[in-house]
Amino acid sequence: YRGQIGAHLILGGVDFSGSHLYTVGPYGSVNKLPYVSMGSGDMAALGILEDRFKPDMEVEEAKVLVRDSIQAGIMSDLGSGSNVDLCVITAHAVDYIRPYQESPYTACRDRKYKYSPGTTALLSEKVVPLQLELVNEAVQRMDTH
Repeated sequence: YRGQIGAHLILGGVDFSGSHLYTVGPYGSVNKLPYVSMGSGDMAALGILEDRFKPDMEVEEAKVLVRDSIQAGIMSDLGSGSNVDLCVITAHAVDYIRPYQESPYTACRDRKYKYSPGTTALLSEKVVPLQLELVNEAVQRMDTH
């Protein structure tokens, strides 16, 4: 991770007062929300959740929504993995569904690539000179007070 390791946690559970869902951000912030997405694909996942979330959803409908939002995150971010795993928490049980959906996309390369360290194959080269013309040049003093 090039020295950039962070924890994006989603904490959920059920107690005597109902169900609860919290985010624990990488810098220690905590938020209670009705739905949440976190991590590198969270913006795409959040778009699906915002569009289709309804309070008091049936479990099967919620599973499909969560699957679709995770899949959107996976497909919009190269670092988000491939399969969809779910953990369904109810007042009666905890159900780990792994995998809920296996990725339909497999990584297979058409060719074998072998290069010496520090080299990259150059398949073709085309240099197009740019014709640039300076239209207007202005210098302005910036107030730094």
